[in-house]
Amino acid sequence: MASPGPAGEFPDELVYDDLVEGEDGRVYIEFELEVGPGSDGYRLDRFLSLRFVRMSRTRVHKLLAAGNVRCRSSGEVLTKNALRVRGGQVVIIRRPAPEEPAVILDYGVVHEDPDVLVLDKPGNLPVHPTARYHRHTLTALMRRRLGPKHGWEMAHRIDRETSGVIIFGRRKASGPKIKGSFFRREVHKEYLAIVLGRLELPEGPRLIDMPLGSAVGSKIMIKMGPRPVDEGGLPAQTTIEVLAHGEHRGQPITLVRCLPRTGRTHQIRVHLAEIGHPILGDKLYAAEEDEFLAVVEDGEPVAELEARLGLWRQALHARALSLPHPTTGDGVRYVAPWPKELAGVIALPAGLVEGG
Repeated sequence: MASPGPAGEFPDELVYDDLVEGEDGRVYIEFELEVGPGSDGYRLDRFLSLRFVRMSRTRVHKLLAAGNVRCRSSGEVLTKNALRVRGGQVVIIRRPAPEEPAVILDYGVVHEDPDVLVLDKPGNLPVHPTARYHRHTLTALMRRRLGPKHGWEMAHRIDRETSGVIIFGRRKASGPKIKGSFFRREVHKEYLAIVLGRLELPEGPRLIDMPLGSAVGSKIMIKMGPRPVDEGGLPAQTTIEVLAHGEHRGQPITLVRCLPRTGRTHQIRVHLAEIGHPILGDKLYAAEEDEFLAVVEDGEPVAELEARLGLWRQALHARALSLPHPTTGDGVRYVAPWPKELAGVIALPAGLVEGG
């Protein structure tokens, strides 16, 4: 299989179509790019190089010369660097499909009715395509299992290494209603996390009220951290409750119930790390930054970091969602079972096993 281009060469937010086999026998990924009004009249090579800032003009010329760009409406292969593009035009770009990291290509069905689908996502399956994952995603797996026009619309998302419930509604029907419930904060989420150390909360559940923003002074662009609201931070609140204590590889651990009142990026992970109890297996917040960067930038084997952290995934599980049903308005609650790999670290208390 052909090698991928440099990391970050193609924007993550592009919507990837299914894989296709080229005349040369290689497997390719195709995606669409629309010419906006501000790019009307640009040379094709300039338009592509501006959209793909890490792709040199020379690489753009090679992409065109190889016949990997075409017009969607006419099907014409676009090979001329100086061709002028027009606003509203859609071009299809083809890139060799990279080898993708192994994931658990499966999901469980927690609930399904004509208007609601609730899935249980495993702990290393990405939700959407990114620069590294194309076929190995939840959305791609759903297309393969349910058909490309299955009609389900995702109402929210969770991190790749977080397992648990994800809810879908019907496009242009129950889907927007469920998203409206999220917007109005009618949805209540419950997470379970295994954290490092023996966390004690003698006075019962504790509210962590800590605004979050980009981590100050961090070398990692995606890392979040405490940041005052007057310095650009966003309010973030999580209620935590200790459920059980245990031991993993000779070290104390704690099972924690987390009830987020807001939905900031990495909120639970950051809040727990900031009180001195990062989540077991969290490569970003339980490891040193240089260790994380050695894997994502320098290509160091991720297995070594996972072995040191004590788990191959972060021990965070989206256990339950409670919300008004989009059709009936009745309160409903959907619960995803405790994953086997986390049950092997610490067992749930009896009440939770029974769905409490």
